[in-house]
Amino acid sequence: MVSLLIVSTAVLVQELQKKGACEHCQPDKSAWVEVMNKYKLTVNGNALEVDVAPDMPLLWVLRDKLKLTGTKFGCGIAQCGACTVHIDGVAVRSCVLPVSAVSGPVTTIEGLAQGDDLHPLQSAWIEHDVPQCGYCQAGQIMSAAALLSNNSQPSDDDIDQALEGNYCRCGTYVRIRKAVHTAASFYNADKRNG
Repeated sequence: MVSLLIVSTAVLVQELQKKGACEHCQPDKSAWVEVMNKYKLTVNGNALEVDVAPDMPLLWVLRDKLKLTGTKFGCGIAQCGACTVHIDGVAVRSCVLPVSAVSGPVTTIEGLAQGDDLHPLQSAWIEHDVPQCGYCQAGQIMSAAALLSNNSQPSDDDIDQALEGNYCRCGTYVRIRKAVHTAASFYNADKRNG
């Protein structure tokens, strides 16, 4: 299974590179300066206002305007999952979502922890030594958090399905699954104690 995912990821990267979309490619941001509008956003619990073009992807608002760089640019076509954030608790790809279409509170990887207390997924990621290069990890964690908020006892199939659009070029899928199960035990303990 892991080797199939690694091969699939390699094929995806090759296809993205053929199309000119890879982690080294950046979109032409000059097109976003034509019309500027003010948008009120709630990001990680903070009410903010940004003055940007309506078609500027949320990813670039977060990274360039708000300096929240935990959310990564991977492909620019919503295929790799590195840019995953939550809008109203739902995992979305921020690289293709125009800021004008944001319809609820945004949570990024920076907002997942509660103060100094890591989110259970972040703790589990550390416990299971999940990251290799680390590039995809914010998107992986955000997708897993959306899963656990709806399903605190996911099966391996549930985890695989929820994370299937998040690619890890280092192939740490087995450790990711273990970390999600470990974090699920935190969710279940909170329900029993709360």
